[in-house]
Amino acid sequence: MQTTTTKLYTLGFSQAKTYATAVLFILGNIVLPQLCHLIPRGGMIILPIYFFTLIGAYKYGWKMGLLTAIASPIVNHLLFGMPASEVLVPILAKSIILAVVAGYVAAHYKKTTLSLLALVVLTYQVLGGAFEWAWTSSFAAALQDFRLGLPGMAIQIIGGYYFIKYLLKK
Repeated sequence: MQTTTTKLYTLGFSQAKTYATAVLFILGNIVLPQLCHLIPRGGMIILPIYFFTLIGAYKYGWKMGLLTAIASPIVNHLLFGMPASEVLVPILAKSIILAVVAGYVAAHYKKTTLSLLALVVLTYQVLGGAFEWAWTSSFAAALQDFRLGLPGMAIQIIGGYYFIKYLLKK
């Protein structure tokens, strides 16, 4: 089995590269959801708004992830009305949790594995679901990603792994 190393970075808020790179991840989080929304219930099943947040935070640190996590849902909402107003805050919360957890796990373990990405996705979904339950008082809403979004979580884990390991080699 061939072993490849992945360079993980920690970009700060004072670096221009942080903002330039964040724009690319934000654009990814704008285009991917629009494509997924062409499929009935595609957004709820594929969970595309989180994909590039995961990659940005894991590869470039929590600050990069935080920029992507906050800007992506807000820009999507302002441009396309998706996510809808009633779910914007829970999606923002999940995105922020994802950015912090992914950045922490990458910095702590300093490697990229499927199990670490699964840990990140499971953690943000559980904590984000708890926030959504508290915010909406709806246990059903809190469980929606687990009921419908398992394919999206798998795409985040497997697609995120290959994206980080092989497409972002530098």
